[in-house]
Amino acid sequence: METDFLIQTLSSIVAAAAPVVLASIGETISEKSGVINLSLDGSIALSAMTGFAVAFTSGSVALGILAAMAVGALVALIIAFASISLRQEQVAVGFVLTMLCLELADFLGNPFVRKPGPSVPHAPIPYLSEVPVLGPILFDHNLIVYLSFLSVVAAWWWIYRTQPGLKLQGVGERPESAFARGVNVNRLRYIYTVVGGALVGLAGASYSLSIKLGWSHRHTFGIGWIALAIVIFGGWDPWRVVAGSYLFGLLKALGSVLQRNPAFASVPTQIFSSAPFALMIFALLLLSSEGLDRLLALLPSRLARRIDRVIRGRPPAGLGRPFVQE
Repeated sequence: METDFLIQTLSSIVAAAAPVVLASIGETISEKSGVINLSLDGSIALSAMTGFAVAFTSGSVALGILAAMAVGALVALIIAFASISLRQEQVAVGFVLTMLCLELADFLGNPFVRKPGPSVPHAPIPYLSEVPVLGPILFDHNLIVYLSFLSVVAAWWWIYRTQPGLKLQGVGERPESAFARGVNVNRLRYIYTVVGGALVGLAGASYSLSIKLGWSHRHTFGIGWIALAIVIFGGWDPWRVVAGSYLFGLLKALGSVLQRNPAFASVPTQIFSSAPFALMIFALLLLSSEGLDRLLALLPSRLARRIDRVIRGRPPAGLGRPFVQE
């Protein structure tokens, strides 16, 4: 019984973390190219609303997902145009777009609040889902969860194992050097920002069509900010980013388990819903430069150096800095 409960819990963590994985990978791709998309929280909300509204109206989940991805890509395109072509401050533009998208989601989503609608169908993978332990955890989900797995592997392979990925790293790290080698820096930044935005839109659709079915006000509140924090937590590396996403999923699952425990019956439910956000911030503080240095100082120097190489990440050198092609 305890084994079944553990497997079920791990499976729910994997499913619940899928939107965060998708959004974090999308932001990682964008920031690797040198563009900060700070609109994630609003973009996810507007994409979630659009995805559900289109699926509800048309009866097609596929159309809902495509519409949500289009919204995420469009918001990212605005970020790219403002920061690359107009050379405006990326953080300021992203913050304004966050507020605008949140308000639009609430206003346009009013007719769809708390209405039942379609959802992404459950699609266990034949044979693999029957593998003991790993099968139910990894292969007994829907298409959204499988796409989150694929996004991590594809992003890592593309960034670190392909020639276009080297160019992506170049435009984010040393855009001037990349331009000197014939790379169209701003065109690549446009492309990767829009691709990252489409993944953010897919994350929004996964909330309203898979995780929290339907649409309501503040439906995805705070998830975009968590995804942004996880990108930093993961040091702009896809595998560490997915680890941070599953850590957040674990904290959310732990909150749900504790909430159902009779020993915590007197604790307000708001504590359990907000605790994962506070714990993620605490983890980020521990892994900040100063916090990590203090933790590593408690360990033997050789072990500390190894851990430092694994954990420590740094942002792309050209992140947030516009590039003017002469």
